[in-house]
Amino acid sequence: MDVLKSVFIWLTGVIMIVIFFPLTFLVWTATLPFDKNRKVIHRLLNLQSRIMVGLMPIWNLTVEGREKAEGKGPFVIISNHQSILDILFINCLCYDLKWVSKIENMKVPFLGWYLRMADYIIINRGDSESKELMMKKSMRSLRLGTSVMMFPEGTRSVNGDIGFFKRGAFQMAIDARLPILPVVIDGSGGVLPKHGLIFTTGHRVKLKVFDPVTPDSFNTTDPDTLAVNFNSFMTRELSQIRKRS
Repeated sequence: MDVLKSVFIWLTGVIMIVIFFPLTFLVWTATLPFDKNRKVIHRLLNLQSRIMVGLMPIWNLTVEGREKAEGKGPFVIISNHQSILDILFINCLCYDLKWVSKIENMKVPFLGWYLRMADYIIINRGDSESKELMMKKSMRSLRLGTSVMMFPEGTRSVNGDIGFFKRGAFQMAIDARLPILPVVIDGSGGVLPKHGLIFTTGHRVKLKVFDPVTPDSFNTTDPDTLAVNFNSFMTRELSQIRKRS
């Protein structure tokens, strides 16, 4: 039964993307001369994500704490990563941000085109020059008042637990002297796990935004120490979310 549902969901998703793309392209073309930071396209992608999440009957999304960062910032936003669907769910927060995406996504039809149109920040994880360029583009975005969104694990969790955090997001927050905004997500891995193609239904997806942590509260200028501290905090909070479910 899940296989038949998955075929329907994939087809529906593809159809919606095909429908949305011409509109997105037209808006991108019309706003290109004056929307240098591609904010219009990002907001349009947020709207499309909300429509897709709202129309799919296989999950129940609960968002807590969105107001903690609404209309504020910029922040270095971090989240744990359970599923490719996390992008859709986090877009539902409708924050003004730039995604940091791995270069492999640029090769995916439609997804890669959206990344280019929104001028999101691309990184080749095996290339040190690409990492330096990613940091420069991220710092520029932050200086212009736009938050930067990263998954510090760098990849999706296999079992839903939070893995090792890489230092990039934390070095960015230290250098920019800006707050870190932690977001914890749970349940998305049950809907569509890493390397999975079969959707399962009846899952509650929970998205919780925590208070921004200011640089004065870091108590360290070492990004590796900061990564460990946030990893411990978010792991504890994920455990609490699961206990309350």
